[in-house]
Amino acid sequence: MPFSIRAFQRFPIYCAVTYNAGPFQGHGTVWNLSCDGWRLSGDLPMRPGETLSLTVTLPNEQRIEIPEAVVRWSRGQEFAVENITIEPHTQARVKHYVKRLVQKLPAGSHVEIGNHDHSR
Repeated sequence: MPFSIRAFQRFPIYCAVTYNAGPFQGHGTVWNLSCDGWRLSGDLPMRPGETLSLTVTLPNEQRIEIPEAVVRWSRGQEFAVENITIEPHTQARVKHYVKRLVQKLPAGSHVEIGNHDHSR
């Protein structure tokens, strides 16, 4: 797999996720997020290239629905996904959540929130 630079900084979080790949459902934990993706582990292993939908319950109890994401890498029960389809209002909620995380960073840190459009 070729090396590529991540478009957005990832932020550590710890929250529940349910994901569906076809008729199969998995449950797990999100370990970090960015404006365009998630790193998680779960009880249903996934492989690079597979697509899934996600329901993430953020630490503030907000539920985020991602209708379509693609697995970019996997290692055992851990994998990372990139959002493919996301409603504009949901993308705005994710960006708002990330901005709140950025505000907690030490002074002088520079983070690009980004403006990639994965909306329908």
